[in-house]
Amino acid sequence: MADRITANLPAIDFDQTEAFYAKLGFETGFKDDGWMILNRGSLEIEFFPHPKLNPSESWFSACVRVADLDGVFADFLAAGLPGFGIPRLTAPALEPFGMRMFALVDLNGSLLRCIEEDPL
Repeated sequence: MADRITANLPAIDFDQTEAFYAKLGFETGFKDDGWMILNRGSLEIEFFPHPKLNPSESWFSACVRVADLDGVFADFLAAGLPGFGIPRLTAPALEPFGMRMFALVDLNGSLLRCIEEDPL
């Protein structure tokens, strides 16, 4: 197995978070009362319980680097997320730092910056 690091994000409710991410193509790899791991191919997000989190005050975030940004965006767009509020999905754009990205804010208020990986 290659070295890796995974995001650890809060979940107000595991069942609701699991259902939200299932619409984005994630499957449950592990779940108990204290931890949940969701996978979408090689993408993995781990969640810890945070029942008192206010999504509008959340500062949690993660970068998700993908080879096919437009494909991932199309898959996420199919979930029918709005472009404002919580949760929300923004369109891909070229950022001032020279990379293309889009943003997903999940139902817990966590920001996932989906960034197009440079193929080198």
